[in-house]
Amino acid sequence: MGSDASSAADAMGVLRAAVPLQPDADLVLATGGGEQQVVGLVLVDVSNGFCTVGAGNLAPVTPNKQIEKMVDEAARLAKVFCERNWPVFAFLDTHYPDKPEPPFPPHCIIGSGEENFVPALEWLEKDPNVTIRRKDCIDGYLGAFEKDGSNVFSDWVAKFQIKTVLVLGICTDFCVLDFASSALAARNIGRVPPLEDVVIYSEGCATYNLPVEVARSMQGTLAHPQDLMHHMGLYMAKSRGAKVVDRIII
Repeated sequence: MGSDASSAADAMGVLRAAVPLQPDADLVLATGGGEQQVVGLVLVDVSNGFCTVGAGNLAPVTPNKQIEKMVDEAARLAKVFCERNWPVFAFLDTHYPDKPEPPFPPHCIIGSGEENFVPALEWLEKDPNVTIRRKDCIDGYLGAFEKDGSNVFSDWVAKFQIKTVLVLGICTDFCVLDFASSALAARNIGRVPPLEDVVIYSEGCATYNLPVEVARSMQGTLAHPQDLMHHMGLYMAKSRGAKVVDRIII
């Protein structure tokens, strides 16, 4: 056990040296009057199916500090935004039982409870300040398209004239990364005006842990060391043009 922990620490040291990630300047959320840039909060899949111990195939099997911290930060900032009537947008991964999402096992099936907010965020369901979008794909931006071609996320940005979105959620290297990448690509071709910046809060994101020694016993399964993949998710998001911050100042 000690050897495994030491090997993981060594691997992280090598990774951080090879692909260093320097945080951007702290994001300051101004509460005063006058002209200020509108910031919208985006929560990605902070649901039972990904965060609550034992809740489903993709939920943690034991308590996980990184995920717990992400949930705490999501709840804290959601409360700040709603108390000030600042715009909040929440994605919730939600699937029909007859519509699989390979390569993942069934998860967040409608009616299972996995598809709903974690207990600390259940109050968002009834808060009028919150726009909720249930999506059936990894990428929230793609999952926000309606059949008529409109996009719920783009409409939310336009309605509140949001120039910066602050993104928190799970998984850093899957749904958070894919949403950020697509939102930035859409920004670049003028699909989400007046959006300028996508800011990812590193302390408010998390991913899952599947150590290599466990993955070896699961045929066809890739290892997914949590800290390493969290770092790479943030690094890849920054390489796509997102800002990555480790502190929010209110």
